[in-house]
Amino acid sequence: MAIKEQQNDLEAQISHLSDDSENYDHDRYYENNPISVNSQSRTYNTNYSKNQGSDLLYSITTSGTANEFIHLDGKKFLKSDMLAAFGGSLTPGNSLPSPYKFANPAPLGLSAFALTTFVLSLINCQARSVQVPNIVVCLAMFYGGLVQLTAGMWEIALGNVFGGTCLSSYGGFWLSFGAIYIPWFGILDAYESEIELENAVGFYLLGWTIFTAGVTLCTLKSTVAFFGLFLSLTITFLMLSVGKFVQSTSCTKAGGIFGLITALLAWYNAFAGLANKENSYIVANGIRLPQFKRD
Repeated sequence: MAIKEQQNDLEAQISHLSDDSENYDHDRYYENNPISVNSQSRTYNTNYSKNQGSDLLYSITTSGTANEFIHLDGKKFLKSDMLAAFGGSLTPGNSLPSPYKFANPAPLGLSAFALTTFVLSLINCQARSVQVPNIVVCLAMFYGGLVQLTAGMWEIALGNVFGGTCLSSYGGFWLSFGAIYIPWFGILDAYESEIELENAVGFYLLGWTIFTAGVTLCTLKSTVAFFGLFLSLTITFLMLSVGKFVQSTSCTKAGGIFGLITALLAWYNAFAGLANKENSYIVANGIRLPQFKRD
């Protein structure tokens, strides 16, 4: 509770700076409650010890023509970078990073999701005349499933409810999808006719369509690439479920095309979480969606 209260207090202080044209000194506040900042992983480390040397933060100041920069312990940050939604960390709205010292797991989860989706979508498009999806089972069970589920658990440990819910859920999706094609589970053999099986898989995909549509509503205040990822995924599930219900190859191929778009957007968001000015000459600058104030 003490960590949470201090994080909320810090957020209030930064929000105050957003409206204040003067430099704001917090020496007195942080004298007893030092906080250090990890710029690489975009996280805060709440620290109650005074024996950390130069890592301690004792003041916050602003600079720039519109006070767009915040100086934290000699380091310079854009206020928009600290508070804005960020696809690279699966943060859909304005928020401060987690106070816990863990690396950002979102790029790992997004990469696992992207690669597995990419391969399955190529098969749904019948690329190179490949129609049997069994090759996806290995990816679905281990990379898209196990690795993504683990990344989701790390997101929960960081306090990111959105990221944890999405990565864990879609990790579960890939594990369950892989199980359909593993004979040991007996799922395919349980249906007497092909039409009954197609309808059953359609129900399965329809459920994921509804879930993804709901999640997409939580990204309306994020970035174009972030929102586009979940919107495209919703359409992918919808097309695939319709394709199963009406036995339409065209709908399945359309789902494959949107799936490829989804995979590319997932990789883009993963790159946004990995690339920074310290390790790459190319960084992803997110374009914010327009926000409308409610009365």
